Amino acid sequence: MAQGMYHFIREAWKSPDKANLRKMMIDWRKSDSITKVDKPLRLDRARALGYKAKKGFVMLRVRLKRGGHKRVRPNAGRRTKRLHGRKNLSMSYQWIAEQRADRKYKNLEVLNSYKIGKDGIHYFYEVIMVDPSKPEIKNDKVINWICNPKNHKRALRGLTSSAQKSRGFKNKHPQNKARPSVRAGGK
Repeated sequence: MAQGMYHFIREAWKSPDKANLRKMMIDWRKSDSITKVDKPLRLDRARALGYKAKKGFVMLRVRLKRGGHKRVRPNAGRRTKRLHGRKNLSMSYQWIAEQRADRKYKNLEVLNSYKIGKDGIHYFYEVIMVDPSKPEIKNDKVINWICNPKNHKRALRGLTSSAQKSRGFKNKHPQNKARPSVRAGGK
């Protein structure tokens, strides 16, 4: 069976060129934490998540610090109950990257995102953003659902794919299902 171009791109990303990727990450570290890029680095992944090379689609590269999800223990002014010593942040790095992109570009909506690399200090994600005010987006039957007002601020409300996974809605095993919750009220 003949394989398409996206198949070979996907296969190449399974074992990327480490030296080349390291050079790119050094450049990414020097740039801003949220950088607009011309085209996606992983075209196969972006296309699978809904990206199209047309007006209204914007690609961002987001850099996040690794670690630091554990809250800092306050040194004074709390009773023991309120120290929050062992509580960790339950959000994934990917969801945090989407939220930061959403906060910086208020006129765009987050469609999806994917990881492009990590080093000792940082995670790097590419976030696919869509401009719902563009006529090209409004007239596209595949993506115009994002123009609906109920889909605004998707990343901040936890409605993107990675956010739903972080919130436990994508659990395959029925014994660990998130809904209905213990406190849902039904018996």
